Amino acid sequence: MKILITGANGLLGQKLVQLLLDQGETVIATSHTQSRLGYMEQEFVYDQMDIRVRDQVMEVVSRHTPDVIIHTAAMTNVDQCETEREACDRLNVDAVQHLVDAAQVTGAFLVHLSTDFIFDGEGGPYVESDEPNPVSYYGESKLAAEKIVKASKGDWAILRTVLVYGVTPGMSRSNIILWVRDSLTQGKELKIVDDQWRTPTLAEDLAMGCYLAAKHRAKGVFNISGKDLLTPYEMAMKTCDYFDLDKSLITKVDGSMFSQPAKRPPKTGFILDKAKDVLGYDPVGFDEGIRLLDQQLKDMLVK
Repeated sequence: MKILITGANGLLGQKLVQLLLDQGETVIATSHTQSRLGYMEQEFVYDQMDIRVRDQVMEVVSRHTPDVIIHTAAMTNVDQCETEREACDRLNVDAVQHLVDAAQVTGAFLVHLSTDFIFDGEGGPYVESDEPNPVSYYGESKLAAEKIVKASKGDWAILRTVLVYGVTPGMSRSNIILWVRDSLTQGKELKIVDDQWRTPTLAEDLAMGCYLAAKHRAKGVFNISGKDLLTPYEMAMKTCDYFDLDKSLITKVDGSMFSQPAKRPPKTGFILDKAKDVLGYDPVGFDEGIRLLDQQLKDMLVK
């Protein structure tokens, strides 16, 4: 397959490029900035593409004529989406319409990434058929994008995911595991919430979910996340256990302790039966995810 990826410089994008190359697929990696993928050894095409610019999307997709487009790019900072709504709409909604149109013209199968934040968190963990009810502007924008994809005349899959974590050589942001490890190693005290539940997702697992959907051209909505339902406090405790850190530096609190522009759904997380049955999706547990992340960090130091 020839597969075009948006957001290739991001965590998921980088994992996807590597996975697809390892699977022998032809990869067109795209992002609106210069490539952060220079560390990869296999050959692939890199093309700068700003998905907010319709003509640019149509030109790049038409030139490469991919069999599959995997759309990972988005504004995912929930509070930024709340305060910068116009920018959020351009990236999370308008850009999706551009990609849907380009996929329809070229006949590409579109794999679109969505989120647990389309739900209000009152009834989690969720199955694919549960009724969305976002409580933040980020959630609203991602739900609007899902509606655009579902209205497409072409073939598509929507993959919803939860709290993605991982590491790459070109990493631009941290994650809860590294934050807890680094903070406690420096003797910092942390306040971590214990009244929100998620199914945290290893980036490699999400990349595999994207590949399986593309490989099978599996049309429909799929939950693609980790399998363990945990609070951030529980994630921090597991991180402490693995790295043998001082748990007394962590205080358990509830979400009302923090003042944030965007509201968070209290309990999301996903039931994965459909993805397991239809795609053969089989994610690792959070403990194994920590171990894999730690091994990758050690491997990077060696290189």
